[in-house]
Amino acid sequence: MSNEQKLNVPAIVVMYLLFFMIAFVTNFAGSMGVIVKSQFNASAAMSQLGTLANFIAYACMGIPGGIILKRKGYKFTALMAATLGFIGVGIQWLSGYAESFGIYVLGAFVAGFSMCLLNIVVNPMLNTLGGGGNRGNQLIQFGGSCNSIGGTIAPILLGYLIGGEMASAKVADAAPAMLIAMCIFVVAFLVVFFSNIPEPHIETAEQRAAAKADKYSPMSFRHFVLGAIAIFFYVGVEVGIPNTANLYMSGLENVGPAIAGTIVGFYWLSMMFGRLIGGALGGKVSSKAMLSSVCILCIAMLLCVMLFPETWAIQIAGKLVPVSMVIMFLCGLCTSVMWGAIFNLAAEGLGKYTPAASGIFMALVCGGGILPFFQNLLADHSNYLVSYIVPILGLAYILFYALIGSKNVNKDIPTE
Repeated sequence: MSNEQKLNVPAIVVMYLLFFMIAFVTNFAGSMGVIVKSQFNASAAMSQLGTLANFIAYACMGIPGGIILKRKGYKFTALMAATLGFIGVGIQWLSGYAESFGIYVLGAFVAGFSMCLLNIVVNPMLNTLGGGGNRGNQLIQFGGSCNSIGGTIAPILLGYLIGGEMASAKVADAAPAMLIAMCIFVVAFLVVFFSNIPEPHIETAEQRAAAKADKYSPMSFRHFVLGAIAIFFYVGVEVGIPNTANLYMSGLENVGPAIAGTIVGFYWLSMMFGRLIGGALGGKVSSKAMLSSVCILCIAMLLCVMLFPETWAIQIAGKLVPVSMVIMFLCGLCTSVMWGAIFNLAAEGLGKYTPAASGIFMALVCGGGILPFFQNLLADHSNYLVSYIVPILGLAYILFYALIGSKNVNKDIPTE
């Protein structure tokens, strides 16, 4: 390793922490639905407003965030993200003592800006810090593992902080986890500020002028447009499955928030194992085959979640948990590889338009808030298990994209 790379080791470690924080803060917002439902007497749909606000921020910041990265660089964007993350989580922490639902949603919205910027920064920054090539890819894969760990810990920790009774849950109960998150953002800010971050991709005025003169864009490619829509549905499916399960199980007399949070944590843990399996198979199985296979399997699993009687239960930690919820966390094995497969198919043949395409992708991540909201709106008017028809419909579209929509029919557009 060169001397310059050695100087960047602290920055690499901080990128891992930020990878962890992306999933931790995002899944924390989803798990907070249990508390919001209790403390503010919210409906299932209203309990998802924190998640909705968190992800709507992606729609607002996705494209501007890409512009900020190109014009200001990695360091400025990472510092901005850490600052917004601290402020957003801090507002959510204060909402517990103010006992204000509006303040909580505002905090989730501000935190969402941070999560969007972090997603835009961490992947290319780790690749740059690793010098590109195999080492850059290796750093990104390790970062993905940190992301899965953060996603696993958030619901388990929150369930533990709430305890066994949903009825007495308060936002203030989650204060220790929020303070930990704020401290990590402070450490990240300081290390990035004092680190030497290479900036090879800052856009020049000449490059901006050339881009404006180009009559084409990522939106000129049909398979990309359909792929961006697939990302919208995918993130909604990925988030809606565990969020709704957490609300459902937390309200069951024989389960409660602590066990519910643990089981939902296993969903995110199974995603980590799924990514490892997907990485091992990625060189042998096409993205089209992988995506279509996991869609079919996940649809089958969710049909079981919907149709299995609640009386079919197994004992976990002394609690009777519906078998359908065990199947639910296994869905994480399927959703784990969908992002990479969709991005790979949608970015195929884009060439110079790929960076702009990434910003559009980040904007469409807002589906992670919109679909769970409508899923739980349906749950309010029927029940939690029936509401799983929403992610099933989302998966049906992703399956269509894998089999038909992913074909590049715009190969005549120059991409070099």
